[in-house]
Amino acid sequence: MDGTKDTHADLAEFGRCWARAELRGDVGSLDVLLTDDFRGVGPRGVVLDKPRWLDRYASGCLVHDAFDWEDVEVRVHGDAAVAIGLQRQQSVNDGRDADGYFRLTQFLTQHDGRWKLAALHMGRIAEPLP
Repeated sequence: MDGTKDTHADLAEFGRCWARAELRGDVGSLDVLLTDDFRGVGPRGVVLDKPRWLDRYASGCLVHDAFDWEDVEVRVHGDAAVAIGLQRQQSVNDGRDADGYFRLTQFLTQHDGRWKLAALHMGRIAEPLP
């Protein structure tokens, strides 16, 4: 089988696993999926490191009722990849409504033959997409 097809299949599976872990607030799975030096930039520009990203779930501060990762385009650059997609969520963050549509850019890298998420950047989409 073509190595590029394998890589894209692996990255698609990674995206499904990541979205399931986010939906469930699965700190154990996210701990494995994120690099140790992970950084996430939220829609308001706040940067969270890995411990703060995971603590939102461990503390019960962030809860998702729905979390979808779709319309994903992946570009591979050696041992790194960029995935741009649409994140739709129904969520409560610190007791406040956090529903929304976001354009999300992920930077992934390989560690010991496994894909890991090193960084992501979220931008709110003002109007729901069709």
